[in-house]
Amino acid sequence: MSYMLSTTWRRYRFLFFIILAFTFVLVVGQTTLISRSQGLEQLQHRSSADLNRYLLSLQQKLDRYKDLPGLLSTHSTLTDALQQQDDPFLAQRANTYLEQVNQTINAADVYLMNNRGDTLAASNWADDRSFVGKNYAFRPYFKDAMKGKAGRYFALGSVSKKRGYYFSYPVYNVGEIIGVVVLKIDLNEIESDWTDPDLDIVVTDEDGVIFISTQTDWKFRTLRPLSQQGIQRIAESLRYGDHQLTALDIVEQKEREEGGTLVTLVDGKRINNEALDGVKAKEFLLLSRELEGSGLTVVVLASTKPVKVRMFYTALTIGFIFSALVLLVMVLLTRQRITRERVRFKLLETKALEANEARVRAIIDNTRAGLITLDAQGRIESMNSMAEKLFGYGEANVKYDYISKLLAQADRAICWRHITASDADRQEELFTEAQGLRQDGSVFPIELIIGHMDYGAIKRFIVTIHDITQRKQYEEELQHARELLEHRVEERTVDLTDANRKLLEEVEKHKNTQDELIQTAKLAVLGQMSAGINHELNQPLTAIRTYADNANAFLAMGRMETVQKNLNEISQLTERMAKIIHPLKEFSRKTSGNAEPVCLKNVHDGAMSIMYGRLSKVKAQVNWPDGLEYNYVMGDTVRLEQVLVNLISNALQAMEKQVTPVIDIALHCDEQWAVLLVRDHGPGIPSDDVNRVFEPFYTTKKAGQGLGLGLSISYRIIESMGGLLSVENHPQGGAVFKICLPRAQTPDNVIS
Repeated sequence: MSYMLSTTWRRYRFLFFIILAFTFVLVVGQTTLISRSQGLEQLQHRSSADLNRYLLSLQQKLDRYKDLPGLLSTHSTLTDALQQQDDPFLAQRANTYLEQVNQTINAADVYLMNNRGDTLAASNWADDRSFVGKNYAFRPYFKDAMKGKAGRYFALGSVSKKRGYYFSYPVYNVGEIIGVVVLKIDLNEIESDWTDPDLDIVVTDEDGVIFISTQTDWKFRTLRPLSQQGIQRIAESLRYGDHQLTALDIVEQKEREEGGTLVTLVDGKRINNEALDGVKAKEFLLLSRELEGSGLTVVVLASTKPVKVRMFYTALTIGFIFSALVLLVMVLLTRQRITRERVRFKLLETKALEANEARVRAIIDNTRAGLITLDAQGRIESMNSMAEKLFGYGEANVKYDYISKLLAQADRAICWRHITASDADRQEELFTEAQGLRQDGSVFPIELIIGHMDYGAIKRFIVTIHDITQRKQYEEELQHARELLEHRVEERTVDLTDANRKLLEEVEKHKNTQDELIQTAKLAVLGQMSAGINHELNQPLTAIRTYADNANAFLAMGRMETVQKNLNEISQLTERMAKIIHPLKEFSRKTSGNAEPVCLKNVHDGAMSIMYGRLSKVKAQVNWPDGLEYNYVMGDTVRLEQVLVNLISNALQAMEKQVTPVIDIALHCDEQWAVLLVRDHGPGIPSDDVNRVFEPFYTTKKAGQGLGLGLSISYRIIESMGGLLSVENHPQGGAVFKICLPRAQTPDNVIS
């Protein structure tokens, strides 16, 4: 009977273990499959987020440069170089400009090509690998730009052999494409920023060729085999040089319903889809997304290794839990083994405590800080190996000695105050810098922390010590550097003060030079007036001589009344001569330069008295507006006369070929400003020179007629009065000079 029961029990136990094993396999298998599904889903979410991030990174890199060729194509330096391709000066100026642009935007290269694809200027014009003179008409980015489109293209440089992304844009002139601006950027920094041990990132072109990859061996390979025609087309464009565009060795691809593709890659040789010894097949989750408008595709290949590791640990955990449950059932079924298990666990616990204590001691001994424990009286109980190295004592040599043995005399008091203080008065932790005392008597700076250490009912202290010798040295070096910097700042301040003083002196000299130029210009006008005034004086002098001779004759005849009339005529003629000479004196004198109310009628009289001889000589007519005597401006009479004389003289020279030149002067006023318009009826000013007429030494006169300083000086005279002098061409011909001056606030000021 006992034998039968024993046999039956063995049969049931065997059946129990079979069911138990089947259940274990089923639970672990199902859990592993669920873990794989969840792991792949999490991997896909994480990889999708990473893909978006890397896609945005690449997009931002390209967007930063994409509009620059279009901006550069409008620059006059480049358009001039294209329009006059035989001019070496314009070509060199374009080279220098592109070099400066490239240094500013930090691109790889910027260059300019004509409509035949020949490179006229480049930022690397001074390098051995200069693009100047090279022809890139075979590049697609050139062909796109010549079609009027903004080109984008990736390729290896035909000269540099470096990877680059190209942006191109056509250069227009009167609606015609005359050249192409190309900007090349280096994508190496993007590749260096993409670092993830469980994620490989690649960027492919429209043909699926990989040109950016975190795996060096994948560069210039394809995600799919290319046709012979595609390979031939790429080779003809020299896009990837002489690289063999072979496809990656993808063993298996499996599309997932949730998105993405599971691919298996083999790097090396294989036979019948089986990897050879030493060559491992790797499984990846492949996600890709096209970069809009660029023809590029960013692909991430996330390794499924973390998923497999998760499956392993999930299976291990479930197996452990299952086993624990089985063990629990077995414990409940076999209570007689409880005692033995308790003893066994007790032994394991003791060993764990011993191992933990040994681990804690190992941590203390290997820490980079010195650790010392003190009893309640401040005596040393233990110290780790780092503390022994710092102070040169062994633990046995200082055990039960007071902590003051390890401190310099000056720092002992503060430590003892903390240790001996009552619990109510003692701060939670003492943190201070002190001087440590080694066994050999030398001192060194330390950072000292004394904290409480509760161990049951016994009060103890733990002291943490850091050697700060190196930090102190750094602080001293920093202080020295700060003092040196302050000294240099003081020296630089003195230099700047001297430079500022010299600049003020130069400004004052410039002001004096300008005043001298104004006076010189006035004297030059006087020279021009001398001929006319000489003619005007000859007539009165001839009349005076005639009246004087007649007076002598009449005096001899005793006709005193007639003599008196002749003398009166002589007096009137001398007064007329004085009036003729008076404008010369007024015009040649220097002015005070102070602004004061000036009547425009006085300015009219002074200017006409100076110019009347020359006006009469050329039979010129000057039409002045009415009401000048009622309008006042803030300025200087003499300087304003000089400006009007200069403008009238220029107008006469502009109309020197006319028989009866006419000069029209108009006046427009409001409450704040008075505007005088001086118009001639000459040929006007060339449109290209309108903005240059007020530049010093600019002139359209013949040699010997002037230095080109009159209008420049006149401009500065009006500017010094708070006004503005400008010029424009009249729609009906001739030039119009506009003098705008602030009106003077006088009781007689009337708006006309």
